[in-house]
Amino acid sequence: MTTIEAPRSPLRPARKRGVNWEKIGWMYMRGSGILLVVLIFGHLIVNLVLGQGVKAIDFGFVAGKYASPFWQVWDVLMLWLALIHGGNGMRTLVNDYATRRSVNRVLNYAILAAVVILIVLGTLVVFTFDPCLGETPTALIKQCSAH
Repeated sequence: MTTIEAPRSPLRPARKRGVNWEKIGWMYMRGSGILLVVLIFGHLIVNLVLGQGVKAIDFGFVAGKYASPFWQVWDVLMLWLALIHGGNGMRTLVNDYATRRSVNRVLNYAILAAVVILIVLGTLVVFTFDPCLGETPTALIKQCSAH
């Protein structure tokens, strides 16, 4: 008979007191997963099904979409939930399979850094997007005349 080892590494034994962060992370994954399904399918339906498909998505389409605070919040919520959801999933994998404490710590900090950097950059792009580029040396993109 073959036995399969438990996937949890012995680095972090279960705590008896305090906040159960693993339980909170588990509940977050379920809640964010459900909300992400709604947000992503709404995003796909509006961007691809109701319009002219992928051929209509260009700079002007994005500029028009990000002129509305509703779509800014929608996309930022989708961005934040997806990155935190994915980062939490990667953290779980690292905790399960990175058995050396130093490797575990480095990988978890790398995941945290990547998630934070991408959330900050993505949020800045959505909320500071300006379709009026001003004067540019190349005329590839039509510029706004009124600013």
